[in-house]
Amino acid sequence: MNEQNKNQNQNQNHEETPKTFQGGRASRPSSWKKLLSKRWAYPAAYIAAAAIILTLVWVYQDASQKSFKPDPASPSVQSTSAVNTDVNGQQPESVEVVAQSENIAWPVADAGAVQVVKPFFDENATADEQAAAMVEYDKTFTANTGIDLSRTDDQAFEVRAALSGKVSRVEQHPLVGNVVEITHDNNLKTVYQSLSDLKVKEGDQVKQNDVIASAGRNELEKDLKTHLHFEVYQDDKPVNPAGLLPKK
Repeated sequence: MNEQNKNQNQNQNHEETPKTFQGGRASRPSSWKKLLSKRWAYPAAYIAAAAIILTLVWVYQDASQKSFKPDPASPSVQSTSAVNTDVNGQQPESVEVVAQSENIAWPVADAGAVQVVKPFFDENATADEQAAAMVEYDKTFTANTGIDLSRTDDQAFEVRAALSGKVSRVEQHPLVGNVVEITHDNNLKTVYQSLSDLKVKEGDQVKQNDVIASAGRNELEKDLKTHLHFEVYQDDKPVNPAGLLPKK
């Protein structure tokens, strides 16, 4: 009986002690295996790894931007003075460039003090407007190629350059009186007739609003008394100055 119980106890102990694949005793599960056996372990590990990767990428990009400094000698960041240096290493003379073109101005100091007493002849105007723009002389009618300005009190007034440019003609004409022509950029010209007390000569450079003369009288439009005849030409063709001048 005792022998049988002893054998049963040995068999029971033999069954309770599992063997490993190699024949040794099985070790207890480690703490990592216990942790990984949890359902949330793998998703949590994936999220943590993604966060670490994103952080490393952000740090690398930020460090790259801070470490980049443009090289002053690089062609993309050279100053205009360096670019304009000639092949001998010498700095050429600077060229003045006008940033923006001027807008035509009234050829008088105070536009509110004068009025248009004879308008430009416009082919698209009404018959009455065209009749008012005709110039009569010796029983002959001609179309007015400019506008005529005068004061209501028939007093003289300063005549000024409507645009900056070069005085290309100064002459005394038997019918239209003293004439000043100024040539501007873009093949534009302004002409001033019926002048007195000339202030400029041919070849002078004038700036916009420089005084060039005073309003006077002429034979062609003697009925207008003291006045300025003002013309604008684009490509040697007359243009209505009223459409170019600023509103009063």
